Amino acid sequence: MSILQAIILGIIQGITEFLPISSSGHLIILHQLFGIDKGAFTFDIVVHLGTLIAIIIYFRADIWAILKNPFSKITGLLIVGTIPVVIAGFFLRGVMDNFRTGIWLAAAFTLTGVLLLMADRISFGQKEERDITWLDALIIGCFQAMAIPPGISRSGTTITGGLIRGLNRETAARFSFLLAIIAIAGATVLEHMSEFVQGDGANIAAIGVGATIAGFITATVVGYFSIGLLLKLIKACKLRYFSYYLWGLAVLIFVDWMIFNRFF
Repeated sequence: MSILQAIILGIIQGITEFLPISSSGHLIILHQLFGIDKGAFTFDIVVHLGTLIAIIIYFRADIWAILKNPFSKITGLLIVGTIPVVIAGFFLRGVMDNFRTGIWLAAAFTLTGVLLLMADRISFGQKEERDITWLDALIIGCFQAMAIPPGISRSGTTITGGLIRGLNRETAARFSFLLAIIAIAGATVLEHMSEFVQGDGANIAAIGVGATIAGFITATVVGYFSIGLLLKLIKACKLRYFSYYLWGLAVLIFVDWMIFNRFF
């Protein structure tokens, strides 16, 4: 992997992890376009760690408040909201390769677009963080579990779930990002730690140390600014534009898959 490719992948990861268009789906496509195979999975872990650092830095005040008061309500809400994704991840872990196909990505991008259009039309919610109930957290967590397969946006599903439960737009987005800290750390680091145990960590040498560092730094920096961008877009009610993008991408993938029978 060249440093330029690593930077491009880092940019895409930083943007798509927080903007509601699915980072995993876009990384799969780019791996195919760049012809990257060996070490790709390890590199994905690295750039996901970059976006995890970005969200920790952006919400450092919120995280510090939680750490100072670990038995607060918000801590319990985040734990409850994480339970569905843990359960779903356990049962889906052995079949994830089945979702890495062109037809699935087209369907997943289409579904995410529908959810975003739905979210963009929900504007009556008034709940703030102090008003979030245990049931709200559980249902939002169920929406997050939907996004385990690639192509379905984690931020898009959780924000939609929050808006459906009556949260105002900013609260839905912030709760989504706080949930992401646990989701990214768990699903990306812990779930895939076996790759390093089995020796996939050695693939960093194949990728190149320079490319690995470049991808990590790029994902962190771009991810940080993407969080602020989405928070602004949530207030401006423009999530539907992401729907149009995802539907267009789904059409391209489907046509490519049907005509050329290629992976994506």
